Amino acid sequence: MKSFFKTIPLLAFFVLLSSCSSVRVAADYDKKADFNNYKTFAFFKTGIDKAEISDLDKRRILRAIEAELLAKGFTKSENPDLLISLFTKSNQRVDVYNNAWGNGAWGWGGWGPWGGFGPGWGWGWNQPTTSVSTEGTLFIDLIDAEKKELVWQGMGTGYLSRNMEKKEERIKEFVSEIMQKYPPEALK
Repeated sequence: MKSFFKTIPLLAFFVLLSSCSSVRVAADYDKKADFNNYKTFAFFKTGIDKAEISDLDKRRILRAIEAELLAKGFTKSENPDLLISLFTKSNQRVDVYNNAWGNGAWGWGGWGPWGGFGPGWGWGWNQPTTSVSTEGTLFIDLIDAEKKELVWQGMGTGYLSRNMEKKEERIKEFVSEIMQKYPPEALK
């Protein structure tokens, strides 16, 4: 039974680790838009300039979007069918964990009420720990260039990497996961 309780924190760590690596995606689109007519694209500088992220990250995102669209058969053009814009949001997430394994009925007996080893309530392993992470959301907007109307929006939410070496890889993952939703399912 003791080994079972020792494996719970390890199991929780792996669940948390695996959930941090995923990107949750969603998309919305104009059902009246004819997505078969869109063959060319360009970036909408006015919209992109408003995104509140570094110019380096903007370029990383734009390169990833361009690679995804080229892979889908689009062509970059001075006279595009679609304008591509983006914006981002981020939130700091603080998780507080109460590591109270030894104080009561949920774990081993813990420290006794007078500081001795044994069953019962007392002082001991009741030190909370905190974890701070940044959750970011990337929105990719596809705008009909002629009508100047939004026709598709993809959104990806997940945890951002502070590690510079992994940042570009993480951005590519965000964009790839979002762009899997284009074209809309009903049209595939």
